[in-house]
Amino acid sequence: MDITLVKYIEDDFDSFKRMVSDAETMRFITGIVWTEDDARIQFDAMLQMNTQQEKLGFFKVVNQKNEFIGNCSLEYYKYDAAILEIGYVLKREFWRMGYGTAILQQLVYKANNSYPSMDVIAIIDPENEASRKLLCKNGFESYFRGMEDGKFSEKFILKNPHAD
Repeated sequence: MDITLVKYIEDDFDSFKRMVSDAETMRFITGIVWTEDDARIQFDAMLQMNTQQEKLGFFKVVNQKNEFIGNCSLEYYKYDAAILEIGYVLKREFWRMGYGTAILQQLVYKANNSYPSMDVIAIIDPENEASRKLLCKNGFESYFRGMEDGKFSEKFILKNPHAD
């Protein structure tokens, strides 16, 4: 699957806004659609982070036709900077086409290349069976299921074989 991850720029806001205002797409992300103001606040924060970290950040995902198909991230885990966290969202019209696997594999490759000794985690809604299967298929193991930050979630970890 031929995809490209590109750090967001200001011109990408409309594509991002359309994605996060779709109820079905956001069902397992936040559970609610984002208003334009919510999208703007999050997008501005993503742009800010993209200027602070060269190898980490928030990326638009485009396919071989240069269509915006989703969003992904690689960042330090907020509770432990010795761990990387990945995230991904696909526009629903691109679900079940293999793009999730391609995004996950590129994020893991990027993490291993840039930070070879760090473990990688992903946090999902436990009801998101597609994400669970995707993570397990790619070597991630579930290690937490419960409440965190007021939200029920499940965490998966990919242990880095080079980690101490």
